Order: sequence, then C-alpha cells, then structure tokens
Amino acid sequence: MVSPMTTVLVTGGAGFIGSHTVVQLLKQGFRVTIMDNLDNSVMEAVHRVGRLVGPHLSNNLTFYHGDLRNVHDLDNLFSKTNFDAVIHFAGLKGVGESVAKPRRYFHNNVVGSINLFQVMANHNCKKMVISSSATVYGQPDQVPCVEESLLQAMNPYGRTKLFVEDIARDIQRAEPEWRIILLRYFNPVGAHESGQLGEDPRGIPNNLMPYIHQVAVGRLPQLNVYGHDYPTKDGTPIRDYIHVMDLAEGHIAALRKLFATDNIGCTAYNLGTGRGTSVLEMVAAFEKASAKKIPIKMCPRRPGDATAVYASTDKAERELGWKAKYGIEEMCRDLWNWASKNPWGYQGKH
Repeated sequence: MVSPMTTVLVTGGAGFIGSHTVVQLLKQGFRVTIMDNLDNSVMEAVHRVGRLVGPHLSNNLTFYHGDLRNVHDLDNLFSKTNFDAVIHFAGLKGVGESVAKPRRYFHNNVVGSINLFQVMANHNCKKMVISSSATVYGQPDQVPCVEESLLQAMNPYGRTKLFVEDIARDIQRAEPEWRIILLRYFNPVGAHESGQLGEDPRGIPNNLMPYIHQVAVGRLPQLNVYGHDYPTKDGTPIRDYIHVMDLAEGHIAALRKLFATDNIGCTAYNLGTGRGTSVLEMVAAFEKASAKKIPIKMCPRRPGDATAVYASTDKAERELGWKAKYGIEEMCRDLWNWASKNPWGYQGKH
C-alpha cells in the first residue's frame, strides 16, 4: 500500500497537468520531486504550487531542473533520491507542430522516455504512470473509444505516444516486475479553482481552450475554428473535454493502484468524461461563463484531426474507482477564473 512519505518523481511537473497533479499529491501526503526542463513551462508555476499547499506541505516538494534527453541529468537525480514511483508527463504536445517538426517530437517524447526507462531500471524503480493520449486511437472506427480499440495514431505526436506505449508493453513483458499504467487522456481543460494555476502555453496555443482564453482577454483577435463541414450536429469536431482536476485525481488513483496490485502488468485506462462536446458548444459554454463574446473565423480542416473522439470510462471507474466529477460549465468557469486573474499567464505582460 501507499505509505506515508511515498516518494514520487513527476517528470514535466511544472506543466499544465503536472502542476495540478503535484498539488493533489502533496495534499494527499506524498513526497514529490518535479523534474522539468522548463521548455514549455515556468518556475512560477512551481512557486504557486508551493503557495497553494502551504509552507508545511511545500517542504515535501523538490524541484530539479533537468532534461530527460540527457541521461546524466536523470542518473544524477536518481542517485540522490530513492523514488518509489514515477509519473511521466514530460513531453511536447502539439498535433500541428508535430506534423511540421516530427524529428523534434520523436527526439523529445520517445528518446526522453527510453532514457527514463533505462535509468529507472538501473535504480530498481519499476512503478510508473505514463501520460498517454486519446490520439493513439486515431480516427476511431466507433465511439466511445474503449481501451481495446484499434490503436492507429494519425500524426507524429500520436505516434510518439503509441511508440512509448509499445515500449512500455515490451519492457513489462520482458521484465514482469514492472508495474505500468498508461493513462489515455482526452482533452484536458479548466484550471485550479483558486485561479492560481492554469494552462499557459508559449506562443500560439495548439489547443482550443487556451486559444479561447487568449481571445477572451484580448491577446488574440479571434478564434480560428478548423473544420466546419464535419458530419456532426454543427459541423465542428467533437471531443471529450475533461477538467484538469479530475485528471489529477485520475493519476493519483492510478498511482495507488500500482502499489495495491502486484500483477497489474502494463495496463491502459481512458480518462475522460465519456461525453462528446463540439467545438462550437464549448465556445458557447465559455461565452456563458465569461460573459464575453468570442469572435470566430471558420477555417479549413487541419490535417490529422479526427471527426469525433470520446471515451468509454467504464474500465477506470471499475478498476481505479475513478470517475470525472466536473462538467463543461465548471471547466469553463474555472478556466475563466484563471484567465481573468492571469490574462498573460504566469509571466504577466512582457
């Protein structure tokens, strides 16, 4: 079982999902080390995590600036700290960017993960929760996606996630003492209810909700909606949006499962709400939450985008005892709270 002061390494813990998960880990009594190269995240997020949990719990948080592509960084960290488990978030996550820069994505997401497996094995740390993605389902033959659905990534980003899943399965098969959970998330949105933590991408956002947020606060002139001729009720693609705090709890449920189940093997779980929402429905919900009008420009479809992807979450409910609590109203409310308090993200306006 999870004992007091179980020590967890969180790679990419300064990022959007990582930082929210670290808050919940600390609140639930874990000792946490974040390793992050700050490529798409900032130290301010880590400082805010510390402030949110308070001085007592923030004593259980350590930050290590390092890069998974550098084995020496990893070796150095693992030789100093005895980790009980790893939650692996670190990676690049833009579908469009991955199509333009596949080498960058394979180097970062795949090579970094291989190094992590290697160093974990060297230090006999063999419990791991891996951040995977619904992109491994590609354009699904049927929805909702179940964990046994055909895996067929449609873009380089999705392929990096699928390769890492395949590597994890192969390692676990060869070395059965590994316990690995692959979490396939759908579309994480929202923010911490305090408005102190949220998504703060560098450059033009790749994802819908940070894009809407930047339009709402006046950083971008309009929302580009890619594709309005899909075979859906309003022509825009359908996705399963999940509140980042639900996602954070899903990681902790998975972590507890690793400690409780010796024969878990390498198992995948979907984390979503099980409900599909179209892009235009999401825009309408955000307009309602923020009382802001979001100007829209209809654009052609993007290469690599699927029509409708949403999750079956039965397996996670049954085996992890986890279920998403929040709907799109709360997602939009919390996102607007973060956006209105931090219109220019963590750094303020430059």
